[in-house]
Amino acid sequence: MMNDPLGDMLTRIRNAQMRGKSTVRTPASKLRAWVLDVLKAEGYIRGYENVTSESGHAEIEISLKYYEGTPVIRELARVSKPGRRVYASVKEIPSVRNGLGVSIVSTPKGVMSDAAARNANVGGEVLCTVF
Repeated sequence: MMNDPLGDMLTRIRNAQMRGKSTVRTPASKLRAWVLDVLKAEGYIRGYENVTSESGHAEIEISLKYYEGTPVIRELARVSKPGRRVYASVKEIPSVRNGLGVSIVSTPKGVMSDAAARNANVGGEVLCTVF
């Protein structure tokens, strides 16, 4: 049983990048796909596609992005965890590395980056930070 599916996906991405893998697979879910949409829009991954494993379970195959042999994602940290949820209003949404990184926020208008949440004037649960 998995308590933190999003944290599991972020850890799989970190581990795959440390090994220099081009792709990584994770079980499919809507929240994971929404977070991957933000990562793709911000240019941190090449993309992803829904696939079916040999056992018939739905999975997402993530294409990782590298620049001159080093991973584009330097830091990938889970902020809001199952044991301690972290919520932020529009004015309190954290900026990562003075705006160089991205906070991914789950808002009533969907999962979006910190800049998009500020533009939409909505706050929500801070899921993770990426740099």
